[in-house]
Amino acid sequence: MRNVLTFIMAGGKGERLYPLTKDRTKPAVPFGGVYRIIDFTLSNCVNSDMRRIHVLTQYKSYSLTKHISRGWSIVNAELGEFIDAIPAQQRVDDNWYKGTADSIYQNIYAIKDENPEYVLILAGDHVYKMDYREMIDYHAEKGADLTVGVVEITRERVYEFGICDVDNDLRVKSIIEKPKDSAKVPGGSKNVFASMGIYVFKASVLEDALTEDAKNEKSSHDFAKDIIPLMLKKYSIYAFNFIDKKNNKPMYWRDVGSLDAYYDANMEMIAVFPGLDLYSKSWPFRTYQEQYGPSKTVFAQEDEHRVGAALDSLVSNGCIISGGKVQSSVLSPNVRINSFSEVSDSILMEGVDIGRYAKIKRAIIDKHVKIPPKTEIGFDKEQDSKRFKVTESGIVVIPKGMVL
Repeated sequence: MRNVLTFIMAGGKGERLYPLTKDRTKPAVPFGGVYRIIDFTLSNCVNSDMRRIHVLTQYKSYSLTKHISRGWSIVNAELGEFIDAIPAQQRVDDNWYKGTADSIYQNIYAIKDENPEYVLILAGDHVYKMDYREMIDYHAEKGADLTVGVVEITRERVYEFGICDVDNDLRVKSIIEKPKDSAKVPGGSKNVFASMGIYVFKASVLEDALTEDAKNEKSSHDFAKDIIPLMLKKYSIYAFNFIDKKNNKPMYWRDVGSLDAYYDANMEMIAVFPGLDLYSKSWPFRTYQEQYGPSKTVFAQEDEHRVGAALDSLVSNGCIISGGKVQSSVLSPNVRINSFSEVSDSILMEGVDIGRYAKIKRAIIDKHVKIPPKTEIGFDKEQDSKRFKVTESGIVVIPKGMVL
């Protein structure tokens, strides 16, 4: 859609994902074996025919920028298409990005250069499938100045998101950012609307709102906290309900901003019928992949106790399961599982090597970690906590390149 300019905000620190974000920004964190988190937003853009895209980076952006340049050089500049990574540049003043709205304001020149009718603003750290054309058509039909993408959630989760209060026509009346008391949140008795961090603006309205907000020294320059409350006084704001029209249920959308949420979303991918189909030819999720050989399992014939096997798992290219057992796990490329070892309910990133007789359970192991033979992880929370990060639900997280 040539009248739409897209911004993907991809500069967040992802502090709740630490140590996975020790060396990379949150959108660059690997997910689902072969992907980076940002691949889902970028794939949605390309599949939705949104091919004028600025990716706004800031925090530890090296691996993200490299990934985009290697894996996303698929658009045609001669047709006016682009996927550009724009680093924070201090174009307006001496400050780096001070909030989500400020990141767009500091790149307002890019909007003026392209002169779009609409601006689509997306977060680069969510996992979902969405045709943005439906939201833009809805925005145009409503004659809205701003449309906010929302998804239904239970009241128990309101403290995690910005919550939108709407009328019967889905016109936004207010937005509350991460309320602490669910009883005070307006809406239905069970479910409420959470903001997905997806916005469609009339370009002229966005420029005016950002310019006005930039003058306010007390503002945190955030869309949910500042821009939307400011706009409610004089602009038309609607909510786009991200719902499956066939069964009237919320569509699959995951905010993987915490370690436990990240782990759970990965584990959902290995279900028999996952909520997100990674294998659809009509809506492919793209990424960049190194040239590894096919995965393989070996030693099935030598010894009944030394069988290379993977059950209910995602196993990426280059993996060698050499006489060990893998169950209910996600293996990124070039992982090696050595003889007599056992891995279950875990996420192993690229280059992880599991030594002989090692036992790994409910763990996230980042890139290039070599687990010594006979090591046990995930069986004794007290001992694991002395060496590693352990989440509230008991997931053990080992950072990239850690020497054990």
